[in-house]
Amino acid sequence: MKSIINTVANEISTVLAYVSEEEALHLSELLRSAKRIFVYGEGRSGLMGKAFAMRLMHGGFPVYVIGETVTPSIEADDLLVAISGSGSTGAILQYASKSKELGTKVFLVTTNRDSKIASICDGILVIPAATKYRRPSEPQTIQPLGNQFDQSVHLVLDAIIIGTLQTEDQDSTYGEMTKRHTNLE
Repeated sequence: MKSIINTVANEISTVLAYVSEEEALHLSELLRSAKRIFVYGEGRSGLMGKAFAMRLMHGGFPVYVIGETVTPSIEADDLLVAISGSGSTGAILQYASKSKELGTKVFLVTTNRDSKIASICDGILVIPAATKYRRPSEPQTIQPLGNQFDQSVHLVLDAIIIGTLQTEDQDSTYGEMTKRHTNLE
């Protein structure tokens, strides 16, 4: 078991080493400047999106997950962060297209820089990980389906939030985040 754990950790470390700092900084800038942030992904990418949205909320950002009953309409000063390993998920393309029509900024987290969704976005963050499609450009992995992509997305988006929230007074930031953490547990 220890060998499998080490292999997975090494795979993820390799993927993370190839993430573009420039693309990550671009997402950080868009997060800071957005009036509100909307997050969307399908399936496991959607679960990673929900984790990202929760952490954004802890950081004090006004954030919504598309598809939830309390999500308001999106507007021009907002940001849609879409997560799609393939970059071709139909519903995400539909939401991204509609958001662009409304003047919203759209940012895609994907493995596929050349995807249809990427072509209409204001920015992309390429996570060079394996997906369930196992395209020739994707790295080898012992993991099934899109596990490598999901894990990498989770870690990269967490790191981007940490970087976006960094201040001189980290104790104060931590205290504010703790206040926003659920207290109904």
